[in-house]
Amino acid sequence: MRLALAQINPVVGDLDGNRDCIVGRIEEAKTAGADLVLLPELAITGYPPEDLLLRPGFIRAAERSLAEVARAARGIVALVGTPHFDRDLFNACAVCAAGEVRALYRKRFLPNYGVFDEDRYFAPGHDLFLLEHGGTLIGPTVCEDMWQPGPPATDLALGGAQLLVNLSASPFHVGRDREREEMFATRARDNSCFIAFCNAVGAQDELIFDGHSFVLDEEGHVLARARGFGEELLVVDVEPADAVGRRLRDVRRRALARDRGVLPDLPVVHVGSSRPDPKRPPAHPEPAPLLEELEQMRLALELGLRDYVDKNGFREVVVGVSGGIDSAVTAALAAEALGPERVHCVSMPSRYSAEETRADARKLAENLGTHFLELPIGAVVDAYEATLAEVFSGRESDLTEENLQARARGVLLMALSNKFGWLVVATGNKSELSVGYTTLYGDMAGGFALLKDVFKTDVFRLAKHLNDRAGRELIPESTLQRAPSAELRADQRDEDSLPPYESLDRVLEAYVELDRSHEELTDDGFDADVVDKAIAMIDRAEYKRRQAPPGVKLRPKAFGRDRRTPITNHWRG
Repeated sequence: MRLALAQINPVVGDLDGNRDCIVGRIEEAKTAGADLVLLPELAITGYPPEDLLLRPGFIRAAERSLAEVARAARGIVALVGTPHFDRDLFNACAVCAAGEVRALYRKRFLPNYGVFDEDRYFAPGHDLFLLEHGGTLIGPTVCEDMWQPGPPATDLALGGAQLLVNLSASPFHVGRDREREEMFATRARDNSCFIAFCNAVGAQDELIFDGHSFVLDEEGHVLARARGFGEELLVVDVEPADAVGRRLRDVRRRALARDRGVLPDLPVVHVGSSRPDPKRPPAHPEPAPLLEELEQMRLALELGLRDYVDKNGFREVVVGVSGGIDSAVTAALAAEALGPERVHCVSMPSRYSAEETRADARKLAENLGTHFLELPIGAVVDAYEATLAEVFSGRESDLTEENLQARARGVLLMALSNKFGWLVVATGNKSELSVGYTTLYGDMAGGFALLKDVFKTDVFRLAKHLNDRAGRELIPESTLQRAPSAELRADQRDEDSLPPYESLDRVLEAYVELDRSHEELTDDGFDADVVDKAIAMIDRAEYKRRQAPPGVKLRPKAFGRDRRTPITNHWRG
């Protein structure tokens, strides 16, 4: 059997565009001689469509789009992810063959944790069936169905499936490709089945879908793997009948069948016969390599920004560059993701900006080949202070005056955005956002926060990786060596207000992402003073995070869809 896995980048709500993309991949798969082509979960609508699924008109339009896709499935079987309404709404896999929808499998397990909210929209399915193609029995599943260690995979295998297929829109975090593949390999071995996993690729708001579609044999070995972070049609020849030998040797299935008392008697839908062309060359592509951590981070950030910009109709972006590490990494990633001709770097020095940082901001833009603009904010800040002088009379200067500078910069960036249509890309990182070391309506201003889920220590690592990969200095070495500073007062350093980032980031990971308590952190040997300060700052800053722009999710738990903490909250743990 020749399989084609269409790893595509659908756009939520673009039913016409998604339909055309799907039909195009079906035609490519037919040209490649494929018997069966898989598309991702909810490929018809894009994933996740969220409350669009509550609109009856949207569901009807999706059904019409699916019918047009099905008409293209002639001479090939296409499995396509779609919403399906039948007295309730289901997340379904449509089996398209001979120009029509021959069957619909309804997703059984609906994830309702982390970034997932499928119980809000869908009813769970319960019925299983097998597809028969050229003597091979195929068990369809959708995403979460295969993350469960038992049914439906075990029931499909006990019912005779030799190949389990999984349509998925599995979100990315760093290392997820390896976790996912390891889990599916376990399912392949436990069920003595070949597995074909077709994932979506692309970005939807905060979520990244990394692709990395693959086909495994019954031993869990990788037969083929698509690249990460890009579209691909993966075509591979498989012999699912080889699973029979393992089933004869591995008696665990018989024990499970005895425990059940009876083998599942599943309905079988005949969808076609294989007619391999003896002249066609075999399709055994070399599996694409899995990527190392920093390269995964780079590609995910660039994909997230590029899709957010392009799918939302922006042509160009603007980044406020200070000569510091965060804005430098943001600008460098933007230039690579979009091309330097679409990126505008704006330096907005104040009386506290050192000549060195001003020079680094200009040098960064030169290294990247972007447009550069310098807009000093001294006169703007003076005007603010003059306006407030009488009201503030008798009070010492404090954080208020520092934040006026940050907000002056936010005003200028948003003015450029309004006038020229540039998307403002905010430059703050996860460490700063965690503890509230950021200014509302100042450096938090923007339409997209690229580094929102990147700890400060990882920002430095990414900067070095970008330079190493380019083989030259994109980010000035002086920026990498300089101690971080907001430059809002004389001789300011981040560590005047925060613990050292190396210590802080470890606490943030444990408290924010792993939900460790104060007691557990101190018992584990974390510095008690760092823990006390960090937790107090994190809990106070929730109101700021609620107002932050969306940004790329890179880690297992990110601010936004992932972490839902009340703003009004007296629990201190």
